[in-house]
Amino acid sequence: MPLLKDNEFIDDTWARLDDDAEIPATGDILVSLARLLADFGKLSSRQGRLGVEFPNEQRPELLESFLPSLSLIALTFPKFADGRAYSQARQLRQLGFEGELRAIGDVLPDQLSFMIETGFDSFEVAERFPEDAWEQAASSISLTYQPTYQPRRLHVWRLRWARDEQVNLD
Repeated sequence: MPLLKDNEFIDDTWARLDDDAEIPATGDILVSLARLLADFGKLSSRQGRLGVEFPNEQRPELLESFLPSLSLIALTFPKFADGRAYSQARQLRQLGFEGELRAIGDVLPDQLSFMIETGFDSFEVAERFPEDAWEQAASSISLTYQPTYQPRRLHVWRLRWARDEQVNLD
């Protein structure tokens, strides 16, 4: 499945590891929450980055002690109308997670802007929408009224304050 990150389609270098699969010695792996909880010692002592696929019915605080060891958290959208992963993303950022937050599942182009504002920075995109729809969605909104976790988003009020200060200086 294609991966959208930083407004570009890239190859996904993360390998999904089944719960009963042998843990490889190297490479970037994405595991289930159950596998993370069961085998964290083995997973964290290997070479390569570690990621977890986190179900949307779980509370982000469950991952708090694991956050320093995680490079990727994939949050699930089982259907586009289920927005619990938005809250999880914001909460994980508030807990201090600085790694990659990936949206997986039923992700739609028209939700991309809101996902970026809540802290997502990569998106596993379904092929039911053409790539240009994703590219347009990724670049269509560059301003926000809400605080955001993405530095490339400009906050509307900061722009207005800067403009007002410049007007007052003249």
